[in-house]
Amino acid sequence: MECLMMNGKGNFKNNIGWCFDNTYSTLPDAMLSKLAPVPVKSPKLVILNKELSKELDLNFSSLNKDELAAMFAGNILPEGSESIAQAYAGHQFGHFTILGDGRAIIIGEHLTKNKKRFDIQFKGSGLTPYSRNADGRAALSPMLREYIISESIHALNIPTTRSLAVVTTGESVMRETLLPGAILTRVASSHMRVGTFQYAAMLNNKKLLRNLINYAIDRHYSYLKGKDNLALELLKAVIQKQAQLVTDWMRVGFVHGVMNTDNMTISGETIDYGPCAFMDSYDPQTVFSSIDLQGRYAYFNQPGITKWNLSRFAESLISLIDEKEDRAIEIANEEIDNFSEIYKKNWFQMMKNKIGLFGDVDQDENLITDLLKWMHKNNADYTNTFCSLMEKDIKKEKLFEDSNFIDWNKRWNNRLGKNKKPIESSLSLMRSNNPLVIPRNHKVEECLKLASYQGDLKPMHNLIKYLKKPYEKQLGISDFQDVPKSNGNTYKTFCGT
Repeated sequence: MECLMMNGKGNFKNNIGWCFDNTYSTLPDAMLSKLAPVPVKSPKLVILNKELSKELDLNFSSLNKDELAAMFAGNILPEGSESIAQAYAGHQFGHFTILGDGRAIIIGEHLTKNKKRFDIQFKGSGLTPYSRNADGRAALSPMLREYIISESIHALNIPTTRSLAVVTTGESVMRETLLPGAILTRVASSHMRVGTFQYAAMLNNKKLLRNLINYAIDRHYSYLKGKDNLALELLKAVIQKQAQLVTDWMRVGFVHGVMNTDNMTISGETIDYGPCAFMDSYDPQTVFSSIDLQGRYAYFNQPGITKWNLSRFAESLISLIDEKEDRAIEIANEEIDNFSEIYKKNWFQMMKNKIGLFGDVDQDENLITDLLKWMHKNNADYTNTFCSLMEKDIKKEKLFEDSNFIDWNKRWNNRLGKNKKPIESSLSLMRSNNPLVIPRNHKVEECLKLASYQGDLKPMHNLIKYLKKPYEKQLGISDFQDVPKSNGNTYKTFCGT
Protein backbone atom coordinates (compact mmCIF):
# COMPACT_ATOMS: atom_id res chain seq x y z
CA MET A 1 0.00 0.00 0.00
CA GLU A 2 1.08 3.59 -0.54
CA CYS A 3 1.70 5.43 2.70
CA LEU A 4 0.49 8.97 3.11
CA MET A 5 2.45 12.06 4.01
CA MET A 6 1.68 14.19 7.03
CA ASN A 7 -1.27 16.50 6.67
CA GLY A 8 -0.11 19.96 5.60
CA LYS A 9 -1.99 21.56 8.47
CA GLY A 10 0.33 22.72 11.21
CA ASN A 11 3.32 23.03 8.87
CA PHE A 12 3.95 19.27 8.73
CA LYS A 13 5.41 19.30 5.23
CA ASN A 14 7.77 16.36 5.23
CA ASN A 15 7.14 12.65 5.10
CA ILE A 16 7.59 11.40 8.65
CA GLY A 17 6.90 7.80 7.71
CA TRP A 18 3.41 7.24 9.08
CA CYS A 19 1.82 4.35 7.20
CA PHE A 20 -1.72 3.74 8.40
CA ASP A 21 -3.77 0.69 7.48
CA ASN A 22 -6.73 0.74 9.84
CA THR A 23 -8.44 -2.63 10.07
CA TYR A 24 -10.04 -2.68 13.54
CA SER A 25 -12.31 0.19 12.54
CA THR A 26 -13.89 -2.09 9.91
CA LEU A 27 -15.30 -4.33 12.65
CA PRO A 28 -19.00 -3.93 13.56
CA ASP A 29 -19.93 -0.62 15.18
CA ALA A 30 -20.81 -2.41 18.44
CA MET A 31 -17.09 -2.91 19.10
CA LEU A 32 -15.96 0.71 18.79
CA SER A 33 -16.80 4.39 18.52
CA LYS A 34 -15.25 6.71 15.97
CA LEU A 35 -14.22 10.03 17.42
CA ALA A 36 -11.28 12.42 17.55
CA PRO A 37 -9.08 13.25 20.55
CA VAL A 38 -10.21 16.32 22.47
CA PRO A 39 -7.73 19.16 21.70
CA VAL A 40 -5.67 20.44 24.62
CA LYS A 41 -4.77 23.97 25.62
CA SER A 42 -0.99 24.19 25.38
CA PRO A 43 0.84 20.90 24.71
CA LYS A 44 4.54 20.57 25.43
CA LEU A 45 6.78 17.62 24.65
CA VAL A 46 8.22 15.97 27.77
CA ILE A 47 9.97 12.94 26.29
CA LEU A 48 10.25 11.23 22.89
CA ASN A 49 11.45 7.66 22.50
CA LYS A 50 13.92 8.03 19.63
CA GLU A 51 14.92 4.36 19.62
CA LEU A 52 11.31 3.24 19.30
CA SER A 53 10.77 5.86 16.59
CA LYS A 54 13.50 4.22 14.52
CA GLU A 55 12.04 0.76 15.10
CA LEU A 56 8.73 2.09 13.77
CA ASP A 57 10.49 3.65 10.75
CA LEU A 58 9.40 7.12 11.85
CA ASN A 59 11.58 10.19 11.44
CA PHE A 60 10.51 13.27 13.39
CA SER A 61 13.62 15.33 12.65
CA SER A 62 11.69 17.73 10.40
CA LEU A 63 9.39 18.78 13.25
CA ASN A 64 10.17 21.25 16.00
CA LYS A 65 9.09 20.62 19.61
CA ASP A 66 5.86 22.57 19.25
CA GLU A 67 4.85 20.56 16.20
CA LEU A 68 5.76 17.30 17.92
CA ALA A 69 3.73 18.31 20.96
CA ALA A 70 0.71 19.19 18.82
CA MET A 71 0.89 15.83 17.08
CA PHE A 72 1.31 13.71 20.23
CA ALA A 73 -1.45 15.65 21.97
CA GLY A 74 -3.86 14.86 19.15
CA ASN A 75 -4.40 18.53 18.29
CA ILE A 76 -3.29 17.72 14.72
CA LEU A 77 -3.51 14.15 13.47
CA PRO A 78 -1.44 12.44 10.77
CA GLU A 79 -3.20 11.96 7.46
CA GLY A 80 -4.46 8.41 7.16
CA SER A 81 -5.27 8.09 10.84
CA GLU A 82 -8.78 7.05 11.82
CA SER A 83 -9.23 7.51 15.53
CA ILE A 84 -11.42 5.15 17.55
CA ALA A 85 -12.19 4.18 21.12
CA GLN A 86 -12.68 0.46 21.67
CA ALA A 87 -15.55 -1.12 23.54
CA TYR A 88 -14.86 -3.99 25.93
CA ALA A 89 -15.90 -5.42 29.27
CA GLY A 90 -13.92 -6.90 32.14
CA HIS A 91 -13.83 -8.56 35.50
CA GLN A 92 -12.36 -5.94 37.83
CA PHE A 93 -11.29 -7.56 41.10
CA GLY A 94 -13.62 -10.41 40.17
CA HIS A 95 -16.69 -8.30 39.36
CA PHE A 96 -18.00 -8.06 35.79
CA THR A 97 -18.27 -4.52 34.41
CA ILE A 98 -19.01 -2.91 31.06
CA LEU A 99 -15.98 -0.83 30.17
CA GLY A 100 -14.25 0.55 27.08
CA ASP A 101 -11.55 3.13 26.35
CA GLY A 102 -12.62 5.79 28.82
CA ARG A 103 -9.60 8.02 28.33
CA ALA A 104 -7.75 6.55 25.38
CA ILE A 105 -8.09 6.80 21.61
CA ILE A 106 -6.31 4.68 19.00
CA ILE A 107 -5.48 7.01 16.12
CA GLY A 108 -4.72 4.14 13.77
CA GLU A 109 -2.66 1.09 12.93
CA HIS A 110 0.84 1.90 11.69
CA LEU A 111 2.71 -0.47 9.40
CA THR A 112 6.49 -0.56 9.46
CA LYS A 113 8.52 -1.18 6.32
CA ASN A 114 8.65 -4.91 7.14
CA LYS A 115 4.83 -4.89 7.53
CA LYS A 116 4.69 -5.18 11.30
CA ARG A 117 1.43 -3.70 12.54
CA PHE A 118 1.12 -1.50 15.64
CA ASP A 119 -1.72 0.36 17.29
CA ILE A 120 -0.85 3.99 18.02
CA GLN A 121 -2.88 5.07 21.03
CA PHE A 122 -3.16 8.34 22.93
CA LYS A 123 -3.79 7.74 26.63
CA GLY A 124 -5.37 10.70 28.39
CA SER A 125 -6.85 12.10 25.21
CA GLY A 126 -10.25 13.15 26.58
CA LEU A 127 -13.81 11.97 27.04
CA THR A 128 -15.20 9.03 25.07
CA PRO A 129 -18.60 7.30 25.12
CA TYR A 130 -17.04 4.85 27.63
CA SER A 131 -15.72 7.38 30.16
CA ARG A 132 -18.30 6.49 32.85
CA ASN A 133 -18.29 9.79 34.80
CA ALA A 134 -14.50 10.17 34.46
CA ASP A 135 -12.79 13.17 32.87
CA GLY A 136 -10.99 11.26 30.13
CA ARG A 137 -7.69 12.82 31.08
CA ALA A 138 -4.48 11.60 32.70
CA ALA A 139 -1.90 13.09 35.04
CA LEU A 140 1.77 13.49 34.22
CA SER A 141 3.21 11.26 36.93
CA PRO A 142 1.36 8.01 36.03
CA MET A 143 2.05 8.60 32.32
CA LEU A 144 5.76 8.92 33.05
CA ARG A 145 5.54 5.82 35.26
CA GLU A 146 4.15 3.86 32.32
CA TYR A 147 6.90 5.21 30.08
CA ILE A 148 9.64 4.15 32.52
CA ILE A 149 8.24 0.74 33.48
CA SER A 150 7.04 -0.35 30.03
CA GLU A 151 10.39 0.49 28.45
CA SER A 152 12.15 -1.35 31.27
CA ILE A 153 9.95 -4.43 30.76
CA HIS A 154 10.84 -4.32 27.06
CA ALA A 155 14.56 -4.17 27.88
CA LEU A 156 14.10 -7.16 30.19
CA ASN A 157 12.97 -9.14 27.11
CA ILE A 158 9.36 -9.40 28.23
CA PRO A 159 6.51 -8.78 25.75
CA THR A 160 4.91 -5.43 26.41
CA THR A 161 3.21 -2.40 25.03
CA ARG A 162 5.72 0.43 24.52
CA SER A 163 5.82 4.16 25.10
CA LEU A 164 6.63 6.51 22.24
CA ALA A 165 6.10 9.93 23.80
CA VAL A 166 4.66 11.93 26.69
CA VAL A 167 3.35 15.49 26.40
CA THR A 168 1.87 17.80 28.99
CA THR A 169 -1.43 19.40 28.07
CA GLY A 170 -1.18 22.81 29.72
CA GLU A 171 -4.25 21.85 31.72
CA SER A 172 -4.72 20.47 35.23
CA VAL A 173 -6.57 17.33 36.24
CA MET A 174 -8.27 16.87 39.57
CA ARG A 175 -7.46 13.73 41.52
CA GLU A 176 -6.87 14.09 45.26
CA THR A 177 -5.25 17.41 44.33
CA LEU A 178 -4.75 19.38 41.12
CA LEU A 179 -2.10 17.70 38.98
CA PRO A 180 -0.48 18.57 35.65
CA GLY A 181 -2.28 16.84 32.79
CA ALA A 182 -0.47 14.67 30.24
CA ILE A 183 -0.96 12.32 27.30
CA LEU A 184 1.06 9.17 26.68
CA THR A 185 1.49 7.70 23.21
CA ARG A 186 1.28 3.93 23.64
CA VAL A 187 2.39 1.46 20.98
CA ALA A 188 0.98 -2.09 20.96
CA SER A 189 0.70 -4.98 18.54
CA SER A 190 -3.01 -4.57 19.31
CA HIS A 191 -5.29 -3.60 22.17
CA MET A 192 -7.47 -6.71 21.96
CA ARG A 193 -8.16 -8.02 25.45
CA VAL A 194 -9.95 -10.88 27.13
CA GLY A 195 -12.52 -8.21 27.93
CA THR A 196 -12.98 -7.52 24.21
CA PHE A 197 -14.29 -11.06 23.76
CA GLN A 198 -16.32 -10.88 26.96
CA TYR A 199 -18.06 -7.82 25.56
CA ALA A 200 -18.81 -9.54 22.24
CA ALA A 201 -20.10 -12.66 24.04
CA MET A 202 -22.31 -10.49 26.25
CA LEU A 203 -24.02 -9.15 23.11
CA ASN A 204 -25.03 -12.76 22.34
CA ASN A 205 -24.17 -12.35 18.66
CA LYS A 206 -22.35 -15.43 17.33
CA LYS A 207 -21.64 -13.77 14.00
CA LEU A 208 -19.91 -10.86 15.75
CA LEU A 209 -17.94 -13.22 18.00
CA ARG A 210 -16.85 -15.32 15.01
CA ASN A 211 -15.82 -12.14 13.21
CA LEU A 212 -13.71 -11.11 16.22
CA ILE A 213 -12.04 -14.53 16.45
CA ASN A 214 -11.15 -14.44 12.77
CA TYR A 215 -9.77 -10.93 13.17
CA ALA A 216 -7.64 -11.92 16.18
CA ILE A 217 -6.21 -14.89 14.30
CA ASP A 218 -5.49 -12.80 11.19
CA ARG A 219 -3.67 -10.26 13.31
CA HIS A 220 -1.80 -12.40 15.84
CA TYR A 221 -1.99 -16.09 14.99
CA SER A 222 -2.14 -16.38 11.22
CA TYR A 223 -0.59 -19.86 11.43
CA LEU A 224 -3.93 -21.08 12.81
CA LYS A 225 -5.80 -20.29 9.59
CA GLY A 226 -7.38 -23.37 8.09
CA LYS A 227 -7.77 -25.15 11.43
CA ASP A 228 -11.13 -26.81 12.04
CA ASN A 229 -12.03 -25.18 15.35
CA LEU A 230 -10.68 -21.62 15.37
CA ALA A 231 -12.24 -20.68 18.72
CA LEU A 232 -10.53 -23.61 20.43
CA GLU A 233 -7.24 -23.02 18.64
CA LEU A 234 -7.26 -19.35 19.66
CA LEU A 235 -7.86 -20.36 23.28
CA LYS A 236 -4.91 -22.76 23.18
CA ALA A 237 -2.63 -20.12 21.66
CA VAL A 238 -3.54 -17.46 24.21
CA ILE A 239 -3.02 -19.93 27.08
CA GLN A 240 0.52 -20.57 25.86
CA LYS A 241 1.26 -16.86 25.45
CA GLN A 242 -0.08 -15.88 28.86
CA ALA A 243 1.68 -18.75 30.62
CA GLN A 244 5.00 -17.52 29.24
CA LEU A 245 4.22 -13.89 30.05
CA VAL A 246 3.44 -14.49 33.72
CA THR A 247 6.55 -16.70 33.97
CA ASP A 248 8.61 -13.75 32.78
CA TRP A 249 6.97 -11.45 35.33
CA MET A 250 7.86 -13.92 38.08
CA ARG A 251 11.42 -14.15 36.78
CA VAL A 252 12.14 -10.47 37.43
CA GLY A 253 9.91 -9.94 40.48
CA PHE A 254 7.34 -7.81 38.65
CA VAL A 255 3.96 -7.28 40.28
CA HIS A 256 1.38 -6.06 37.78
CA GLY A 257 -1.07 -4.95 40.42
CA VAL A 258 -4.31 -4.84 38.41
CA MET A 259 -4.75 -8.12 36.53
CA ASN A 260 -8.36 -7.53 35.54
CA THR A 261 -9.55 -9.32 32.41
CA ASP A 262 -9.59 -6.01 30.53
CA ASN A 263 -5.84 -5.82 31.21
CA MET A 264 -4.99 -9.21 29.67
CA THR A 265 -4.11 -8.96 25.99
CA ILE A 266 -4.77 -11.61 23.37
CA SER A 267 -1.28 -10.95 21.97
CA GLY A 268 0.42 -11.86 25.27
CA GLU A 269 1.82 -8.36 25.84
CA THR A 270 2.00 -6.68 29.24
CA ILE A 271 -0.48 -3.81 29.29
CA ASP A 272 -1.62 -1.14 31.75
CA TYR A 273 1.08 0.10 34.09
CA GLY A 274 -1.04 1.55 36.87
CA PRO A 275 -0.27 0.20 40.36
CA CYS A 276 2.67 -1.90 39.19
CA ALA A 277 6.07 -2.21 40.85
CA PHE A 278 9.03 -4.53 41.31
CA MET A 279 9.51 -6.62 44.43
CA ASP A 280 12.52 -5.81 46.61
CA SER A 281 12.87 -8.36 49.43
CA TYR A 282 11.42 -11.70 48.44
CA ASP A 283 7.92 -12.19 49.80
CA PRO A 284 5.37 -14.21 47.82
CA GLN A 285 2.53 -12.13 49.27
CA THR A 286 3.94 -8.81 48.07
CA VAL A 287 1.18 -6.36 47.08
CA PHE A 288 1.82 -2.80 45.93
CA SER A 289 -1.63 -1.62 44.85
CA SER A 290 -3.30 0.63 47.42
CA ILE A 291 -6.72 -0.78 46.51
CA ASP A 292 -5.82 -4.49 46.51
CA LEU A 293 -6.70 -4.94 50.17
CA GLN A 294 -7.21 -8.72 49.92
CA GLY A 295 -4.01 -9.43 47.99
CA ARG A 296 -5.89 -10.75 44.98
CA TYR A 297 -3.08 -9.66 42.66
CA ALA A 298 -0.13 -10.40 44.96
CA TYR A 299 3.15 -11.55 43.40
CA PHE A 300 2.61 -15.28 43.93
CA ASN A 301 -1.09 -15.11 43.02
CA GLN A 302 -0.34 -13.90 39.50
CA PRO A 303 -0.24 -17.37 37.86
CA GLY A 304 -3.54 -18.34 39.48
CA ILE A 305 -5.19 -15.09 38.41
CA THR A 306 -3.88 -15.62 34.89
CA LYS A 307 -5.63 -19.00 34.86
CA TRP A 308 -8.79 -17.42 36.27
CA ASN A 309 -8.74 -14.77 33.53
CA LEU A 310 -8.18 -17.41 30.88
CA SER A 311 -11.24 -19.24 32.22
CA ARG A 312 -13.27 -16.09 31.56
CA PHE A 313 -11.80 -15.98 28.06
CA ALA A 314 -12.85 -19.59 27.51
CA GLU A 315 -16.37 -18.80 28.73
CA SER A 316 -16.70 -16.08 26.11
CA LEU A 317 -15.83 -18.59 23.35
CA ILE A 318 -18.10 -21.44 24.50
CA SER A 319 -20.79 -20.90 21.85
CA LEU A 320 -18.23 -21.40 19.07
CA ILE A 321 -16.14 -24.19 20.59
CA ASP A 322 -18.92 -26.73 20.15
CA GLU A 323 -22.61 -26.59 19.24
CA LYS A 324 -23.42 -28.62 22.35
CA GLU A 325 -22.83 -26.41 25.37
CA ASP A 326 -21.99 -29.26 27.75
CA ARG A 327 -19.40 -30.60 25.33
CA ALA A 328 -17.99 -27.11 24.75
CA ILE A 329 -17.57 -26.55 28.50
CA GLU A 330 -15.86 -29.92 28.88
CA ILE A 331 -13.41 -29.14 26.06
CA ALA A 332 -12.70 -25.66 27.40
CA ASN A 333 -12.10 -26.97 30.92
CA GLU A 334 -9.58 -29.48 29.62
CA GLU A 335 -7.59 -26.70 27.98
CA ILE A 336 -7.77 -24.40 31.01
CA ASP A 337 -6.63 -27.26 33.26
CA ASN A 338 -3.56 -27.59 31.03
CA PHE A 339 -2.46 -24.10 32.06
CA SER A 340 -1.22 -25.22 35.46
CA GLU A 341 1.08 -27.85 33.96
CA ILE A 342 2.31 -25.48 31.23
CA TYR A 343 3.07 -22.78 33.78
CA LYS A 344 4.75 -25.17 36.22
CA LYS A 345 7.03 -26.42 33.46
CA ASN A 346 7.82 -22.86 32.38
CA TRP A 347 8.45 -21.70 35.95
CA PHE A 348 10.67 -24.64 36.82
CA GLN A 349 12.81 -24.12 33.72
CA MET A 350 12.95 -20.38 34.38
CA MET A 351 14.19 -20.91 37.93
CA LYS A 352 16.78 -23.44 36.75
CA ASN A 353 18.03 -20.83 34.32
CA LYS A 354 18.28 -18.28 37.12
CA ILE A 355 20.65 -20.53 39.07
CA GLY A 356 22.50 -21.89 36.04
CA LEU A 357 21.29 -25.49 35.92
CA PHE A 358 21.44 -27.65 32.80
CA GLY A 359 19.71 -31.01 32.44
CA ASP A 360 17.49 -32.64 35.05
CA VAL A 361 18.48 -33.93 38.49
CA ASP A 362 15.98 -35.30 41.01
CA GLN A 363 16.71 -32.71 43.71
CA ASP A 364 16.52 -29.63 41.44
CA GLU A 365 13.07 -28.59 42.60
CA ASN A 366 14.06 -28.87 46.28
CA LEU A 367 17.18 -26.83 45.58
CA ILE A 368 15.08 -24.04 44.07
CA THR A 369 12.34 -24.01 46.71
CA ASP A 370 14.88 -24.13 49.56
CA LEU A 371 16.58 -21.03 48.15
CA LEU A 372 13.28 -19.17 47.93
CA LYS A 373 12.33 -20.21 51.47
CA TRP A 374 15.67 -18.95 52.73
CA MET A 375 15.26 -15.66 50.85
CA HIS A 376 11.79 -15.17 52.31
CA LYS A 377 12.85 -15.96 55.87
CA ASN A 378 15.84 -13.61 55.68
CA ASN A 379 14.16 -10.77 53.75
CA ALA A 380 16.77 -11.18 51.02
CA ASP A 381 16.46 -8.86 48.06
CA TYR A 382 15.08 -10.88 45.14
CA THR A 383 17.10 -9.27 42.34
CA ASN A 384 20.33 -8.73 44.25
CA THR A 385 20.44 -12.28 45.61
CA PHE A 386 20.69 -13.71 42.11
CA CYS A 387 23.21 -10.99 41.21
CA SER A 388 25.36 -12.20 44.10
CA LEU A 389 25.07 -15.82 42.96
CA MET A 390 26.46 -14.77 39.58
CA GLU A 391 29.68 -13.63 41.22
CA LYS A 392 32.36 -16.30 41.22
CA ASP A 393 32.79 -15.69 44.96
CA ILE A 394 29.74 -14.84 47.06
CA LYS A 395 30.09 -11.37 48.54
CA LYS A 396 31.22 -11.35 52.16
CA GLU A 397 27.96 -10.04 53.56
CA LYS A 398 26.35 -10.97 56.84
CA LEU A 399 23.34 -12.26 54.94
CA PHE A 400 25.41 -15.00 53.30
CA GLU A 401 27.08 -16.05 56.56
CA ASP A 402 23.83 -17.74 57.61
CA SER A 403 24.42 -21.47 58.14
CA ASN A 404 21.37 -22.43 56.08
CA PHE A 405 22.68 -20.46 53.12
CA ILE A 406 26.15 -21.96 53.49
CA ASP A 407 24.61 -25.42 53.38
CA TRP A 408 22.48 -24.49 50.36
CA ASN A 409 25.48 -22.98 48.58
CA LYS A 410 27.41 -26.26 48.98
CA ARG A 411 24.49 -28.22 47.53
CA TRP A 412 24.20 -25.76 44.65
CA ASN A 413 27.89 -25.98 43.80
CA ASN A 414 27.69 -29.78 43.85
CA ARG A 415 24.74 -29.57 41.47
CA LEU A 416 26.63 -27.20 39.15
CA GLY A 417 29.30 -29.88 38.94
CA LYS A 418 26.73 -32.21 37.38
CA ASN A 419 26.03 -29.83 34.49
CA LYS A 420 28.79 -31.45 32.44
CA LYS A 421 29.54 -27.98 31.15
CA PRO A 422 32.14 -25.42 32.22
CA ILE A 423 31.10 -23.05 35.01
CA GLU A 424 31.19 -20.17 32.53
CA SER A 425 28.26 -21.75 30.68
CA SER A 426 26.20 -21.66 33.88
CA LEU A 427 27.19 -18.07 34.56
CA SER A 428 26.29 -17.08 31.00
CA LEU A 429 22.87 -18.70 31.41
CA MET A 430 22.33 -16.84 34.67
CA ARG A 431 23.47 -13.51 33.23
CA SER A 432 20.90 -13.74 30.46
CA ASN A 433 18.06 -14.38 32.93
CA ASN A 434 18.95 -12.28 35.98
CA PRO A 435 18.88 -8.49 35.56
CA LEU A 436 21.49 -6.44 37.38
CA VAL A 437 19.16 -3.48 37.57
CA ILE A 438 15.37 -3.04 37.72
CA PRO A 439 13.22 0.07 38.21
CA ARG A 440 13.71 0.31 41.96
CA ASN A 441 10.58 1.78 43.48
CA HIS A 442 12.31 4.55 45.41
CA LYS A 443 14.26 5.60 42.32
CA VAL A 444 11.10 5.67 40.20
CA GLU A 445 9.36 7.82 42.82
CA GLU A 446 12.28 10.24 43.02
CA CYS A 447 12.24 10.68 39.25
CA LEU A 448 8.48 11.14 39.06
CA LYS A 449 8.41 13.78 41.78
CA LEU A 450 11.25 15.78 40.25
CA ALA A 451 9.79 15.54 36.75
CA SER A 452 6.18 16.26 37.73
CA TYR A 453 6.64 19.03 40.27
CA GLN A 454 9.99 20.62 39.40
CA GLY A 455 10.27 19.94 35.69
CA ASP A 456 13.63 18.24 36.27
CA LEU A 457 13.90 15.36 33.78
CA LYS A 458 17.61 14.60 34.21
CA PRO A 459 17.16 11.93 36.93
CA MET A 460 14.50 10.18 34.83
CA HIS A 461 16.71 10.15 31.73
CA ASN A 462 19.58 8.84 33.83
CA LEU A 463 17.44 6.03 35.26
CA ILE A 464 16.16 5.08 31.81
CA LYS A 465 19.76 4.94 30.55
CA TYR A 466 20.58 2.17 33.03
CA LEU A 467 17.28 0.37 32.51
CA LYS A 468 17.93 0.06 28.78
CA LYS A 469 20.75 -2.43 29.46
CA PRO A 470 19.58 -4.37 32.52
CA TYR A 471 21.81 -7.41 31.93
CA GLU A 472 25.04 -5.45 31.45
CA LYS A 473 27.51 -4.13 34.00
CA GLN A 474 27.51 -0.36 33.71
CA LEU A 475 29.66 2.27 35.35
CA GLY A 476 27.73 3.79 38.25
CA ILE A 477 25.11 1.02 38.33
CA SER A 478 25.49 0.36 42.08
CA ASP A 479 23.48 3.47 42.93
CA PHE A 480 20.51 1.86 41.15
CA GLN A 481 20.90 -1.50 42.89
CA ASP A 482 20.82 -0.40 46.53
CA VAL A 483 17.53 -0.67 48.40
CA PRO A 484 16.69 1.59 51.37
CA LYS A 485 15.97 -0.55 54.42
CA SER A 486 12.93 1.57 55.20
CA ASN A 487 11.41 1.01 51.74
CA GLY A 488 11.13 -2.72 51.18
CA ASN A 489 7.76 -4.03 50.07
CA THR A 490 5.68 -1.56 52.11
CA TYR A 491 5.72 0.75 49.08
CA LYS A 492 2.24 1.57 47.74
CA THR A 493 1.16 2.53 44.24
CA PHE A 494 -2.05 3.97 42.89
CA CYS A 495 -3.96 3.34 39.67
CA GLY A 496 -3.51 6.92 38.46
CA THR A 497 -6.98 7.26 36.99
